[in-house]
Amino acid sequence: MNSGRSMSVARHLSSVGWGTLRLEQRIVISKKLTSMLTEQVGYEFGASQFYLAGAAYFGRMGLDKWKQIFSEQSDEERMHARKIVDFLVDVGVEFDLPSVPPAKTKFKSPLDAVKAALANEQKVTKQFNDMAAAAISEKDFTSFQFLQWFIQEQVEEEAKMGKLVQIVGSGTDLYQQEDVGEEECEG
Repeated sequence: MNSGRSMSVARHLSSVGWGTLRLEQRIVISKKLTSMLTEQVGYEFGASQFYLAGAAYFGRMGLDKWKQIFSEQSDEERMHARKIVDFLVDVGVEFDLPSVPPAKTKFKSPLDAVKAALANEQKVTKQFNDMAAAAISEKDFTSFQFLQWFIQEQVEEEAKMGKLVQIVGSGTDLYQQEDVGEEECEG
């Protein structure tokens, strides 16, 4: 943001009474949710790496559409991490980004890769549900509201990966039907 625009925004905020907003006046979320959300950032970056590893696996097999599906999913997981980071910044939390373990790019089979993706999404669903339950328990309604988007997103993620498991598990020839994965996952 250029300094002229920054000053204009500051003047506007001041004119509507927000110019004196201090950091201690920010919305406060519970320490438990702060910890859980910070940890989730690492899980989301880890999921991004997992999907990128899957993209590499399918790419080595020459399955470009399947590589694209997993690459796009990797980008989406990274976006989820950024969304959580932005929320934590917006509520004034100081935190360190968690480290991310390496992701293996070798799977036993395409079915193993998509089953691992579904299992990962099911694990993430549980993590978000646990955070929502903790938010209610902590009476942290700000975090609870924030988590609703992720809970809905997980319904879509599990459905998408479930469809991929069905497609690959059906025994279809992935080389002859490469575009079927993309078509089935849209919607």
